[in-house]
Amino acid sequence: MNVEIERKFLMSDDSWRAEAGEGVHYAQGYLNKNGNTVRVRIAGSKGYLTIKSKTVSFSRMEFEYEIPVDDAKAMLPLSQTPIVEKYRYKIKRGKHTWEIDEFLGDNEGLIVAEIELESEAETFDVPQWIGQEVTGDKRYYNSHLAENPYKNWK
Repeated sequence: MNVEIERKFLMSDDSWRAEAGEGVHYAQGYLNKNGNTVRVRIAGSKGYLTIKSKTVSFSRMEFEYEIPVDDAKAMLPLSQTPIVEKYRYKIKRGKHTWEIDEFLGDNEGLIVAEIELESEAETFDVPQWIGQEVTGDKRYYNSHLAENPYKNWK
């Protein structure tokens, strides 16, 4: 069983861009959202099918499988929610990789950084561009953004 232990943060500024390099375009939709989620995703030229359990604290079960990108393209229109699009940038810091999602479309203006950990108690260095922690705030879950986009928060 795979367990995803993830913490999410807003950005304090744009200085992360100097380290980020080129982002990868993501498009994802949710085929099922009843607490557990089934997501289809296209990341660059690859397709993925992901199943995630409900989150407890900041951990949840996660099962992700690469699928043919043509299958992912065929599944995206089956999404029960609008498609979430973003660019993902990765910045390596020590043994961790920060994933920074810059959202597009109805979520434009929102930038969220995530770090995956090996345990909930694991410590990590916090770069200067990391701002407020939003771990556990469901508004920042991609599945929530699909139905309640950032543009409607204001």
